[in-house]
Amino acid sequence: MRKIRRAKLAALAVGVLALPAALVAGTAGTASANASCGTTGPNLDTAVVSMTAGVSANMRSGSSTGCGVKGWADNRDSLDYYCYTWDPNWESWTYLYNRHDGTYGWVKDSLLPNNGSTKHCGF
Repeated sequence: MRKIRRAKLAALAVGVLALPAALVAGTAGTASANASCGTTGPNLDTAVVSMTAGVSANMRSGSSTGCGVKGWADNRDSLDYYCYTWDPNWESWTYLYNRHDGTYGWVKDSLLPNNGSTKHCGF
């Protein structure tokens, strides 16, 4: 789990280091763009995992606790990971499909098995 977290942080560092070059070139962009409420993620990951027994997590409409709850991932639900992105606090969130109840949503990676998806959404 730590290896996956380190890989995500390394990818984030590359993006942050590239930002000054973009600013100098006059093509400024954000180093991190969270998924605003109502945003879905592309299906880039093939991982299907079982939610940890005894753990429950809100599935939200965007990668923020300010977005509405669409469902829950809990009690060993089968979860199909799609991709991850960062929130404004540099915490990663995974967009996923809950095969148990047919809901889609964003879950903070610290609550997910294997620390969530390993595929970046591209935003």
